[in-house]
Amino acid sequence: MAPKRPESAGAVPRSPERPKVESPALISPESRPLYAALDLGTNSCRMLIARPDGAQFKVVDSFSKSVQLGQGLEQTGKLSRASIYRTIQALRVCQQKLKRNKVKRMRLVATEACRRASNGTAFMKKVERETGLRLDIIEPQEEAQLAVVSCAPLVGKKTEQLLVVDIGGGSTELVWIDLTNVRPRDRASAIMRMHGGFPDARRSDGPSARVVDWISVPLGVATLRDQFNDVEDDAARFALMSWFFEENLAEFAPYKDEPPRDGFQIVGTSGTVTTVAASHLGLKRYDRNKVDGLRMTSDQIDKVIRDYLAMGPAGRRRDPRIGLDRQPLIMSGAAILQALLRCWPTDRLSVADRGLREGMLYAQMAADGVLIEGRD
Repeated sequence: MAPKRPESAGAVPRSPERPKVESPALISPESRPLYAALDLGTNSCRMLIARPDGAQFKVVDSFSKSVQLGQGLEQTGKLSRASIYRTIQALRVCQQKLKRNKVKRMRLVATEACRRASNGTAFMKKVERETGLRLDIIEPQEEAQLAVVSCAPLVGKKTEQLLVVDIGGGSTELVWIDLTNVRPRDRASAIMRMHGGFPDARRSDGPSARVVDWISVPLGVATLRDQFNDVEDDAARFALMSWFFEENLAEFAPYKDEPPRDGFQIVGTSGTVTTVAASHLGLKRYDRNKVDGLRMTSDQIDKVIRDYLAMGPAGRRRDPRIGLDRQPLIMSGAAILQALLRCWPTDRLSVADRGLREGMLYAQMAADGVLIEGRD
């Protein structure tokens, strides 16, 4: 199972000309339309509906449901009837929310499970017939690019080397970005300008961030768990998953180099990372405001993972911070996280409670010129 690679690692092609957009000053806040972004992943169906608000956006409605679309995909290569039924039921709810909010501008995407399933395209047609929603199956590079854009606000001014990690249900995207040529105050905005794709990193109209390398490993929390379902011992299964994931990083260029020490930051976006953060904080009830942007050290993350292992499956099921939906997947996610920290130990892992949906919203709004730079 070879990771998907860019056509030319480390070499980014020249970007097209920047599209013309209407001046934000001509658009009043009241006239600005609502935007929607839907992410149909291997495990979850999630949607945000938002309106522009200065340089950011304000969420007005949302939806999240564990649909387990990729259940059994490793064994059969197909999306099962039960998974399809669950997912279409969830998408009907999304369609109702879009209609109720009168959303006209939207981006609806599906990722790894639909990319890999032999009946993925047929499933997309069935979704459109039964819900009226047209979803695009996006490629790994666009998935990685959207994850990077969503995490831009969390990038520190002292960060010179940035690793963005998006642990999904069916795949994990890693993007390494060199920010040494960007002024500290401009680093977050330089990453935001990647909303049109990684080639935009070489635009000459502003400070540029350089993509050193990126990779899409076809192992996420669901697919990695399914690979080792036959291993009964909890600790042994965890160790095997972690080492197996690291083996799949062998062709990632920064994996072969001496890990950086100063000015290095990892931003992790996934349910795994936010769950580990909630456990570290000892939250009795999940609080996004306390989790999003939290910085953790490798040692703090390792302690949480050791606690998970000590709990065993029964203890993890009872832990309110993990939850019943996340419990079957938390150890495969923790195995991926441990492998990454074994390669790049850090005291600056930033937790991002954000991902593809936020990236899609930023991309749509930036393309329409409705985000006002310099305002929060």
